Amino acid sequence: MTAFLRAGVAGAMAGAIALGLSATAAFSQEVTLRCQHFISPKGSVPQFFMEPWAKKVEADSGGRIKVELYPAMQLGGKPPALYDQIRDGVIDCGWALPAYTPGRFPETEVFELPFMTANSAEASSKAAWDFTEKYMGERLGDIKVMAVHVHGPGVIFKKGPAIKSLDDFKGLKLRGPSRQANKLLETLGATPVGMPVPAFPEALSKGIVDGGVIPYEIAPALKVQELTNSATEVGGDRTLYNTFFIWGMNKASYDKLPDDLKAVIDANSGLATSGLAGAAMDQGDVIGKEVYGKAGNEIYVMDEATRDSIKAIGEAQTKAWIEEVTAKGLDGQAMVDDARALIEKYSSMTN
Repeated sequence: MTAFLRAGVAGAMAGAIALGLSATAAFSQEVTLRCQHFISPKGSVPQFFMEPWAKKVEADSGGRIKVELYPAMQLGGKPPALYDQIRDGVIDCGWALPAYTPGRFPETEVFELPFMTANSAEASSKAAWDFTEKYMGERLGDIKVMAVHVHGPGVIFKKGPAIKSLDDFKGLKLRGPSRQANKLLETLGATPVGMPVPAFPEALSKGIVDGGVIPYEIAPALKVQELTNSATEVGGDRTLYNTFFIWGMNKASYDKLPDDLKAVIDANSGLATSGLAGAAMDQGDVIGKEVYGKAGNEIYVMDEATRDSIKAIGEAQTKAWIEEVTAKGLDGQAMVDDARALIEKYSSMTN
């Protein structure tokens, strides 16, 4: 009888130890997130947002989450495929640009309309987060959206003298990133050439384009200061155009995390994280403009009369967009009104 009891106690102790080890293993579960983007690691978003984000997630998780960043599509595919790569689990997380798949994410175009966003990418990115939560829950429901953001003022880079008047656009082949940017360039008299930003340097060097629109922040990584001679800033308190970005995670990769690690991802997602992504763009703009000027290139700020003429064209384009999406069942006017109000709200808080 004594031997039997001893055996029972030993078995119970062994079971308890096994359960304890199992619980410890579950608690110390380690996860590697493979995150891909389409630009050089020298870009401002990788340097000032993605890398700090990865380090913070790793630190907040006590080292249990490891984030691997793969620049320049190192895991394969082309930039337009990034959203689907996130959704399908080809990667655990990534940086997607809806404008590279025109018509698929119509709501995001609100922030790409002419003279919609503020010069502060941080403020406009916070506005974009609130807008996304209100209007895009269903559209983006097949991924875990961790942040959305935009860049700062778009600049017109060109070989030769700067663009100073509306007539200077005529006959130019200019790279554009989105349907709305390309439409504006076309109305201004240029021939828009749509392409992902990594293709811009080769297009410049081969004469496929005479220039294009990008923010200052990405210019050094693309060596635009060596491939063009001038930059035209539109000036004023609103941007010529913009581009909407998504920092997203595969839903299954998120769902399989234990609750405490989900909480780490949640704490590094949302309004503040979107603002940080925008702030990275703002930081990059300061650096990029300095690099461009130090290379001896011309920097021109458009005069108010020319800017007002382009604004009138942009306002007509916005009106046409409202009519277009309203015909598709979306409330275009409400989206434009809400975007403007949110941008104004966060701009007043940032200034």
